[in-house]
Amino acid sequence: MSLKERLKADIAATGPISVAEYMALCLFDPRDGYYAVRPALGEDGDFLTAPLVSQMFGELLGLWAVEAWADLGSPSPVRLVEMGPGDGTLIADALRAASLVPAFAAAAELWLVEPSDPLREMQRQALASSTLQPAWEPDLGHVPMGAPMILIANELLDCLPARQFLRTADGWAERMVGLDDEGELAFGLRPATRPEGAPEDLDPGVLWEVSPAQAALGHEIGARLVRDGGVALVIDYGRDVPEPGDTLQALSRHRKVSPLAEPGAADITVWADFPSFRAAAEAEGARTGLITQGDLLGRLGVVQRAERLAAARPERADAIERQLARLVEPDQMGELFKACAVWSPQQSPPPAFEDAR
Repeated sequence: MSLKERLKADIAATGPISVAEYMALCLFDPRDGYYAVRPALGEDGDFLTAPLVSQMFGELLGLWAVEAWADLGSPSPVRLVEMGPGDGTLIADALRAASLVPAFAAAAELWLVEPSDPLREMQRQALASSTLQPAWEPDLGHVPMGAPMILIANELLDCLPARQFLRTADGWAERMVGLDDEGELAFGLRPATRPEGAPEDLDPGVLWEVSPAQAALGHEIGARLVRDGGVALVIDYGRDVPEPGDTLQALSRHRKVSPLAEPGAADITVWADFPSFRAAAEAEGARTGLITQGDLLGRLGVVQRAERLAAARPERADAIERQLARLVEPDQMGELFKACAVWSPQQSPPPAFEDAR
């Protein structure tokens, strides 16, 4: 029985489920979830992430990690953690760049937070020739504490489930996934109270998203950095200010499809809620800063890196120029994607975030 048929049977028996519950099942159901069974990244897959656009992305984040480590006083050991490592391209590129500083590689313990068995195998292959071999854990809570941490997460927040609430003429309602008259999956509404953070004066018809999972991760990262020291860099597409809007989408072969069409067969996401993520981390005593991906990469020297790559490979100069534009231009990934840093209040802001808001 497919995930869709199981969902329909469960809903018929016990009633509608929230959008957050639906997202979690579509992505992580052990039998049929997208990431559990059939993650498809890259040009021939369902979506393309920045590390797959160009090696420059991962390389610069690797050098950022080395500089952040030096700013921390070069601690040994240091936990180098990537959450949601995808196919392993980012961390492989980062470690190749970081290997220019042997002392960092000697001090670092590599931890990959990844619950997906297929993705773990891709990561294992990507790191087969790396001198720094990883340990895998299903969540951050299993990574040992007691040492400073440098954490990187790219396009992780967007796959953490969110609930959706609609302002109606009669008050608030939560958007649910139920069944229509033909027994097919359909969106519906259930009366609810005003969601946390939503303004009282929103007009009817406006939708508000809340992601307890994104906030919980902010709390966890913030508390850990305050306790053990270190810094986190979280990059994703999403909001930098609280605002309404329906951002739920499903992608298959780089095209948007209905989120209800084939549960588990497509990647399903919402926008990162950086205001809530930051507020949660700050509630634990951490400090945060936010800049655009274009600003982050620009401050880390992406233009100069592109020039060096083009000089070394003149036949690829045009492709490298296109890759650079994809990463940093405002009408591509440069502004929609944000970079959020989290750090202990005892530390200075990490590289590129000295004047972040």
